[in-house]
Amino acid sequence: MTHSQFLVADSLTATIDELCQKFGVWRTARALLLVVWRQRQTRMQVSELSNHQLRDIGLPEREDTPSQFNSLALHLRRFG
Repeated sequence: MTHSQFLVADSLTATIDELCQKFGVWRTARALLLVVWRQRQTRMQVSELSNHQLRDIGLPEREDTPSQFNSLALHLRRFG
């Protein structure tokens, strides 16, 4: 590891320690879980977009797989 990697690890540990001392362990853990949950929701919403929509918002396109076609069929059945 380089010296800069140690500095980042030390500063992260120090930051988490400071947050735990200031707000408590449970509040800090709850905030972390909330951030992870929100990021997961965003990824799940993006995963349902078509390649055309992904291209429109500047995200890389996915290769079409049979599972994507099946999910499209399920959406069409739901609204049809």
